[in-house]
Amino acid sequence: MTDLDQFRQETRAWLDENCPPEMREPVRSDADVCWGGRNFEPSSPAQKDWLDRMGARGWTVPDWPTEYGGGGLSAAETKILREEMARIRARNPLNSFGISMLGPALLKYGTEEQKLDHLPKIARGEIRWCQGYSEPNAGSDLASLAASAESDGDDYIVNGQKVWTSYADKADWIFCLVRTSKESKQGGISFVLFDMESPGVSTKPILLISGYSPFCETFMDGVRVPKKNRVHDENKGWDVAKYLLGHEREMISGMGLGGQGESPLVAGAIATIGLDADGRLADPLLRAQIAHFEVRTQAFRAMSERFIDELKHGTAHPAQPSMMKYVGTELNKQRNELIMAAGGSDALEWESERSNGGAPARAWLRTKANSIEGGTSEVQLNIVAKRILELPGA
Repeated sequence: MTDLDQFRQETRAWLDENCPPEMREPVRSDADVCWGGRNFEPSSPAQKDWLDRMGARGWTVPDWPTEYGGGGLSAAETKILREEMARIRARNPLNSFGISMLGPALLKYGTEEQKLDHLPKIARGEIRWCQGYSEPNAGSDLASLAASAESDGDDYIVNGQKVWTSYADKADWIFCLVRTSKESKQGGISFVLFDMESPGVSTKPILLISGYSPFCETFMDGVRVPKKNRVHDENKGWDVAKYLLGHEREMISGMGLGGQGESPLVAGAIATIGLDADGRLADPLLRAQIAHFEVRTQAFRAMSERFIDELKHGTAHPAQPSMMKYVGTELNKQRNELIMAAGGSDALEWESERSNGGAPARAWLRTKANSIEGGTSEVQLNIVAKRILELPGA
């Protein structure tokens, strides 16, 4: 038996014993998703127990070093853990922008003090983070941002506005791009961290067509930020921002894989349309569309595994996250389009208990933002054309 076989056996036994049955059920609503944070209120004792057990083992971030709250696992061991969690349909114990975005940036660019201060809290779900990138006049052209940070001794005084700040009204801390010099567009940006309860910080939720408000406007009026909270050198924040965006796009691309457990697309289509005499979906056209979609999803799953392996080994193309982000978000939009098509007029229902508060329609509307957040689809295609396909410029 190899060391990896032994690890798989031990991991399987531990998960079977420690993952609560409730945490093996499909996610039904936002309340079933654990984001952690200072004000986190678990939806059930099982949710809190699952987070605590995985956090104590370092398996919320299995491939981070143990000194920063991680599991210290190799890439191969991390893959086995993911496979064994999928085998029992275990929920992700912790969703976190700290894990998917800030953590990798701190591991690469942070000081030892910053790593020891922030990473273990992220791993245990004690601090919830949000991202201060986009501004009203700096979206796709992010480097044109205007939020300023003026030097004042050992501090910066930050003024400005961010927009589309996901869950800013629920976050404890923010990682934020600010302008510390006007001499260079990209070379005058710094990357800073600060507490959302700092004097001068306020948020305003933005109501979306889905009826939800996951995005916010964030205002900074004379916010004092210690310079020790700057990640990397002053005016070198663009390097951190680009590196973090690659991990953000990797995270967003995962939407293309859908959730764990039985596909809501297939289950919903069967419930609405029924099966024919041969046990197939009764609508042949929709059946063909779903089959084509599932083939594309499996191809994307295989490509995702290859991409993650290349990313861990440092061999991934720098522009590959843009390709993955584009395909993953398009697949997620297509999935929800098919769910709506399979549901017929019932899928348009908006508020009843039967439809879980109009979950299919609201999710479908929410996916429209997938091709905007993390960099628009048009920008991602331009990056792929220029940096992967090496096509000539217009």
